[in-house]
Amino acid sequence: MWHSALLLGAFLLSGPVRGSDGSASTAITCFTRGLDLRKGTEDVLCPANCPLWQFYVFGDGVYASLSSVCGAAIHSGVITNTGGAVRVQTLPGQENYPAVNANGIQSQVLSRWASSFSVTGTQSTALEAVGRSVSTARPSTGKRPKKTLDKKAGNKDCKADIAFLIDGSYNIGQRRFNLQKNFVGKVAVMLGIGTEGPHVGVVQASEHPKIEFYLKNFTATKEVLFAIKELGFRGGNSNTGKALKYTAQKFFSLENGARKGIPKIIVVFLDGWPSDDLEEAGIVAREFGVNVFIVSVAKPTTEELGMVQDIGFVDKAVCRNNGFFSYQMPTWFGTTKYVKPLVQKLCSHEQMLCSKTCYNSVNIGFLIDGSSSIGESNFRLVLEFVSNVAKAFEISDIGSKVAAVQFTYDQRTEFGFTDFVTKDKVLSAIRGIHYMSGGTATGDAISFTTRNVFGPVKDGPNKNFLIVLTDGQSYDDVRGPAAAAQKAGITVFSVGVAWAPLDDLKDMASEPRESHTFFTREFTGLEQMVPDIIRGICKDFLDSKQ
Repeated sequence: MWHSALLLGAFLLSGPVRGSDGSASTAITCFTRGLDLRKGTEDVLCPANCPLWQFYVFGDGVYASLSSVCGAAIHSGVITNTGGAVRVQTLPGQENYPAVNANGIQSQVLSRWASSFSVTGTQSTALEAVGRSVSTARPSTGKRPKKTLDKKAGNKDCKADIAFLIDGSYNIGQRRFNLQKNFVGKVAVMLGIGTEGPHVGVVQASEHPKIEFYLKNFTATKEVLFAIKELGFRGGNSNTGKALKYTAQKFFSLENGARKGIPKIIVVFLDGWPSDDLEEAGIVAREFGVNVFIVSVAKPTTEELGMVQDIGFVDKAVCRNNGFFSYQMPTWFGTTKYVKPLVQKLCSHEQMLCSKTCYNSVNIGFLIDGSSSIGESNFRLVLEFVSNVAKAFEISDIGSKVAAVQFTYDQRTEFGFTDFVTKDKVLSAIRGIHYMSGGTATGDAISFTTRNVFGPVKDGPNKNFLIVLTDGQSYDDVRGPAAAAQKAGITVFSVGVAWAPLDDLKDMASEPRESHTFFTREFTGLEQMVPDIIRGICKDFLDSKQ
């Protein structure tokens, strides 16, 4: 499942780390699996800041041995993603490892595996601190040096663009509104706002949302605190859904201070319940790559529940309904103890799963028919279609990637996913594709592309899509190769032009076939399909993340 090079690096770098009880812990990587360990019982040290969405974990409590040890330890709650010491106990194999979502990790189902393991804490409570001291190589002065914070630069370990969406409705009232402002101010101070740290802005939800100040307006804590203090209570209904949608769409523009490559976060403060629908707003936020947190205070009483449109509104609005993105406080009084845990969540960038969007986290392969029936001029229209789809995505070495294969009876890889990592170079490569001319063997071309183009990236973090463009009947079977591609985790869109038979197009397309099959009589009609293809990719991406 993981590349051999990754497995070779599974054991550590600096050898065993000794705990206060004299026991030795072997430092491991984020992706060391249970089957990589050789002892029946072994103490290991997991590193900090592992990428949670890349963990492979199978089971719950008892984990199949091909699971990541650190992933299982976080999933079971033995450690957090700050790393720590874990005791691994080898167990016999079992059947029916269940899929359970816990602590930001979705474990997967496995019907059977030959061996298992469990994870617990170790006897040494000092191992985590010892491990950190080894990795940071502090001078042995006997005193722990204080971590200084450059007030102007801010907390560089907590880079985030954060919108505080505060409740300004009649639900909260003037008095609790002021307490809310005090709490938000305390959160802002602890975040460590600065030019190179977190930036914050505020939006007030009431009858109509109002952006009080943008990310770009203040980059010093004192300025932010003054701006929060000056906020006036607006009143009206708590149209939180309306305000959330508005904030996701309008707040995080480059012109208003949003930074490229920095997680976007909306912290929604809600006193009681929303008076409108949050589900659609949550979907919009996820499409825009925004991580939504809901901080709910004073849940609706039993009598008030009848006024709530949807009692499951929190789970439908947050970035992911795994418990990490929701935060409950019983009252606005005595909230100081809730500040630090919330700030720790907002600074846990590895858990900001919704920063990954359909625009920056997909691999799109284009399989282009170069048969004689198309002709040179129509082939140029096909390439224009390919370019227009590619333009919509954020292509980079850590973002989305594009590949292209042209086929007749033979196949030619025009460029692979790792050949070009900027949008300009990809678009230039598309323009430079030369028309082959020949027959039409679409099935062989799908198999070739699945094996040679998608094969090297099948274990990567991006979701894989294949867009097949053809203008006629294939001389070979398309159903089997398309099914194999889909089994390999590739979502297939079929785009037919002119004489392409509808049966072939549907046989190639992923389910539901109707939304993955496109046809136009003329090549000039390809241009009109571009928005629908992009929207379809984004819908599939979001569905896969639910």
